Amino acid sequence: MKNYLEFERDIKGLEEELDKLKDPFNKEGLSQVETEKIAILEKEINAKLKVSYANLNAWQKTQVARHEERPKAKFFIDNLFEEFIILSGDRFYGEDKSVIAGFGKFNNKSVLVIGQEKGEDLETRIERNFGMMDPSGYRKTVRLMRLAEKFKIPVISFIDTPGAYPGVGAEERGQGEAIAKNLLEMSKLEVPIISVVIGEGASGGALGIGVCDKMIMLENTWYSVISPEGCASILWRDAAKAPEAADAMKVMPDDLKKMGICDRIIKEPLGGAHREFDKIASKLKKIIIEEISLIKKNNKNSLLDSRIDRYDKMGIFSESS
Repeated sequence: MKNYLEFERDIKGLEEELDKLKDPFNKEGLSQVETEKIAILEKEINAKLKVSYANLNAWQKTQVARHEERPKAKFFIDNLFEEFIILSGDRFYGEDKSVIAGFGKFNNKSVLVIGQEKGEDLETRIERNFGMMDPSGYRKTVRLMRLAEKFKIPVISFIDTPGAYPGVGAEERGQGEAIAKNLLEMSKLEVPIISVVIGEGASGGALGIGVCDKMIMLENTWYSVISPEGCASILWRDAAKAPEAADAMKVMPDDLKKMGICDRIIKEPLGGAHREFDKIASKLKKIIIEEISLIKKNNKNSLLDSRIDRYDKMGIFSESS
């Protein structure tokens, strides 16, 4: 059963009608498939999708980024990388299943892949803790990043999380320290790092695997220090004002590109990435290949100097006397 967002109500009705037309057994006995009506209906659906998705506001894009059927990190790992081997455990406490990490082949070269994974259904979402990493996850990823640096292997991370896990156990085991250690270690890595925001990138939970040389964002994603609901709760003491907060926070890819945080935006298929998995995977593969090549080409002297320069230029500020 497909899931539809609030602004897709008209599309839902048309697609349900289309499904009935495509099913020759939806009436008593065998009915004739009306190909002419199907073609007209498909054209109408595409037209509505084009109009709807061309005019999404910040809050609607936030909802698309959270869509249950959106391709997750596991999908991209399974379809973009070959000979992928999962490595587990932080060597301190345990294994965090909200993040998949391991080495694989990409374009015939070895890479370290890190992906925050939310899960596909209720069972896997609980197992993956809805993509919320705990200290074990951050310590696991930094352990593997050090290994990647030792063997001069690029790092590719997939960001999709509502934030780091805020539970008591996570805090007791040093959640803040673990994220801070990741920021420090990633900033010093002498190998190319590419981060890809495939859904939502919230708070330190996202930043903990997001220090990079190039940040790529899918069109309908967001990346921010806090969620719109969290921001609204702080500023207006009302989470219902999340749509206003999403707009004010400037969390969308276009906004972040202007501030130098996002380097490249990937246009999604009509109606969002959740409608055409293969198409978005193909686009992303091509762009990652290009970006890895550009990082190596443009940083002949010092990768670290280039990374420092990148973060120095971020954001907008003004001086006052």
